[in-house]
Amino acid sequence: MASDTKNRISQAVKDAMRAKDKPRLGVLRILMSEFKRIEVDERVELDDARVLAVLDKQVKQRRDSVSQYVEAGRQELADTESYEISVIQEYLPSALSEDEITSLLKSAIAETGAESMRDMGKVMAIVKPQMQGRADMGEVSKLVKTLLG
Repeated sequence: MASDTKNRISQAVKDAMRAKDKPRLGVLRILMSEFKRIEVDERVELDDARVLAVLDKQVKQRRDSVSQYVEAGRQELADTESYEISVIQEYLPSALSEDEITSLLKSAIAETGAESMRDMGKVMAIVKPQMQGRADMGEVSKLVKTLLG
């Protein structure tokens, strides 16, 4: 089954070309080429879950770049990366609030019967598909450690 999100991004590429919006077009083309690379390498058609995982990874890479550029005093490069993040986030589902994340984690902990750090993998296996693209998984991981600690 083809991905709705991927189709929306493909359409956005065409819209950006018509609007001559070069910065936006550049970001969208990077995303499309990443989708194509995965599809060719793995001989699969990406579903929405996989597309969201790719978008999530792209945002994470850019966040890392922003912090490195800011540390290096390269604000113009950090601003470019921040713009790219904002474009990519348009195609991600809305972010979960801290309360929603905590609630999902608590129900996953109850569901798995997790009691200690040894059970963290079970909890993450349940919450990751629910939170992909909607929460920073690094922060979620820290929260799971706190709740199980």
